[in-house]
Amino acid sequence: MAEEAEDILEDDGADAPEDGGAKRKKLILFIVLPLLLLIGGGVGVAVMLGLFSSDPPANVNDEQAQVEEVVAPTVQTTFFEIPDLIVNLNTSGRKSVFLKIKISLEIADPADIDTVNQLLPRVVDNFQVYLRELRVQDLQGSAGMYRLHEELLRRVNIAVRPAKVKDVLFKEMLVQ
Repeated sequence: MAEEAEDILEDDGADAPEDGGAKRKKLILFIVLPLLLLIGGGVGVAVMLGLFSSDPPANVNDEQAQVEEVVAPTVQTTFFEIPDLIVNLNTSGRKSVFLKIKISLEIADPADIDTVNQLLPRVVDNFQVYLRELRVQDLQGSAGMYRLHEELLRRVNIAVRPAKVKDVLFKEMLVQ
């Protein structure tokens, strides 16, 4: 490639003057442009690897240890069992469809168990009212389960307002 560049540069005017412009274009196209691309690529890789950074490179193991340290302290959670709920679903036909569901509540603070236990009749009532209005189509698929989960979580947090319920867990759900 370097020999071609020398041949192009040494060839001085043997051809017509317009060929000189073509030789100059060839020089730019085949030598200068690839050279610039290589230099630009090298600089880009160096920047991505952090070679031009004033900070020392971070060790991946140190970052993982820091993440583990942040995640390690966990808050103690407590689970509270709701009695089994059996409701008939809203259907347009004469045939009754029943839903049997077992639910556990994940409570953030163990001190809130007494509050949830005292307000359990309100929680069960809210769940019963909501579940009786559901149709079988509302419970189908993962989207239906997600909507049910979110609605029950919202309703239980409203019912036990001073306390905070982190999650509603389905232990069993049977539609018959």
